[in-house]
Amino acid sequence: MEFGYHDIAKMIDHSLLKPTLTTAELEAGCQLALAYDVASVCIMPFYLKRCAELLEGSTVKASTTIGFPHGGHTTYVKQAEAERAIAEGCEELDMVVNLSQVLSGEWQYVADEIEAITNIAHQAGQKIKVIFENCYLEAEHKIELCRICGGLGVDWVKTSTGYGTGGATLCDLKLMRAQSPENVQVKAAGGVRTLDQLLEVRAIGVSRVGASATREILDTCRERLKLPPLNSR
Repeated sequence: MEFGYHDIAKMIDHSLLKPTLTTAELEAGCQLALAYDVASVCIMPFYLKRCAELLEGSTVKASTTIGFPHGGHTTYVKQAEAERAIAEGCEELDMVVNLSQVLSGEWQYVADEIEAITNIAHQAGQKIKVIFENCYLEAEHKIELCRICGGLGVDWVKTSTGYGTGGATLCDLKLMRAQSPENVQVKAAGGVRTLDQLLEVRAIGVSRVGASATREILDTCRERLKLPPLNSR
């Protein structure tokens, strides 16, 4: 095998963003993420503080969303969300761009907003992923967003929220990797549900994947690597 268990586990942001998840399910999701030692838990903002408490002392990061899922919040509200999230222990912010402004070609607005949230994250020593929601965009929009994000030094460009009309595609991931500078990583979200799909996007240069099928992906990984199964709650 050309990969080890942690090479794969540390690609996964375990997604706990479905709005109907109960408190018990959110708690269990955090415990699963700890047991499998994934990269992060991306959780609904209201439960972030508790998530950060559960993950404290581990190598699993607490992350949450900004302007989720439609991106139409004012910049002021997104800034407030980012500041609150960092105060509650967030280490990675997943922010949705303003889709209306992207589609309108209002690039200065888009750039100013991304810069504002990036500055908040980086000044606190934390990281930012910028969500494009590619299913609504044309290639020229995606290319310009990559250019803006590259110039601003964001940490990741990300395909999707997982709640639009489509998720990550190989075509989009190749475009985003090709159009982004080397220091900007690429995250795939929406539709990566198996180990083989994860390995396929990894080969393109994707470094992080948003997934709710974490257990299934990593159980398969351990099986292929002939590692004992994990007992996770």
